[in-house]
Amino acid sequence: MANVVVVGSQWGDEGKGKIVDWLSERADVVVRFQGGHNAGHTLVIDGVSYKLSLLPSGVVRPGKLAVIGNGVVLDPHALAGEIERLAVQGVVVTPDTLRIAENCALILSLHRELDALREASTSGTRIGTTKRGIGPAYEDKVGRRAIRLMDLADLEGLKGKIERLLVHHNALRRGLGEPEISPAAIYDELASIADKVLPYMDTVWRVLDTARREGRRILFEGAQGALLDIDHGTYPFVTSSNTVAGAAASGSGVGPSALHYVLGITKAYTTRVGEGPFPTEQFDEIGDFLGTRGHEFGTVTGRKRRCGWFDAVLVRQTIRTAGITGIALTKLDVLDGLDEIKICVGYRLDGREIDYLPASQAAQARVEPIYETVEGWRETTAGARSWAELPAQAIKYVRHVEELIGAPVALLSTSPERDDTILVEDPFQD
Repeated sequence: MANVVVVGSQWGDEGKGKIVDWLSERADVVVRFQGGHNAGHTLVIDGVSYKLSLLPSGVVRPGKLAVIGNGVVLDPHALAGEIERLAVQGVVVTPDTLRIAENCALILSLHRELDALREASTSGTRIGTTKRGIGPAYEDKVGRRAIRLMDLADLEGLKGKIERLLVHHNALRRGLGEPEISPAAIYDELASIADKVLPYMDTVWRVLDTARREGRRILFEGAQGALLDIDHGTYPFVTSSNTVAGAAASGSGVGPSALHYVLGITKAYTTRVGEGPFPTEQFDEIGDFLGTRGHEFGTVTGRKRRCGWFDAVLVRQTIRTAGITGIALTKLDVLDGLDEIKICVGYRLDGREIDYLPASQAAQARVEPIYETVEGWRETTAGARSWAELPAQAIKYVRHVEELIGAPVALLSTSPERDDTILVEDPFQD
């Protein structure tokens, strides 16, 4: 059976929730492989909205196994809270439906505090994070001092690991003029939640290997977008994990040969949340139009998203760095009613034309978009479920996007409703 990786091809917020839910109905296992509860998406099922920020989409589908892989940084209190909120909506999460990698690094209160302190600083360290402790938790993981999920099963041994962690963090806090944290406070924080999260712990790489050998379909669900990748994104205005498709292997414990199809979720225009470069951002009535029509507010933070025209240069680049096989083009209906639509087809940097986004922060800030203008359409695309229902100019727009980015449209989304989807190529097809 084919296994599918879903990644965002822009800066996140491309509408992955609906597409992942659409695909998860056909999958047997749904895996989160990176990020934390800083990313989120909304699923609409039978008129009911489910807002998820940490749990894989599969948890709301009966008969599916949801998996949180080792590449995720896990806030155990946030996890427990999300499980409780779903229970209120009638979705009961049990160890039969959710497994969490024993070697997941944990997010602690000290990570959230450090994140917020840095974001409040005026020393040039502000990135525009969600202040949920994601970056500091990854720092501790790489620094080999993280507390991992399995450590909660050995509370006596946990004490020494906490002391080691605090040698680093209390030195930071002293430098920031903040009071030190006692080992007892962190111990109590973790001991109080251990019984709520340990029942879900498992050796995830073995779970996935067994599922793969049994021929079960696995859907790997990425968070954020490829342009927020710690290596390949708009550094330093990025997240703290690898968001490209290759991370699905290392972040869950499967080999790269287990990844068969990479679906890049791509918005028909461009948005981003937080700081950083955005070549096609529009500060005029077009930006307002896209934001209002597209309801562009973050699922997790509620922050207003920055909006602009479709940037074919960026998507073409992420298709290569993320190994995207085909794209799911979302929110086409937001462009309904525009007389003309612009597409960025290149950049001008210091007087010369280039066809990629340079890695340098300074160069990224200087690039100027080169636009191509195409005819818009007055008819509506909202709710279309076949090519025959689309206006001719809308079809031309989609086909032109395919040409510019060098990848086919596998799915086309025309509204937030999961059934308002045109299937061109089935990612799960063997």
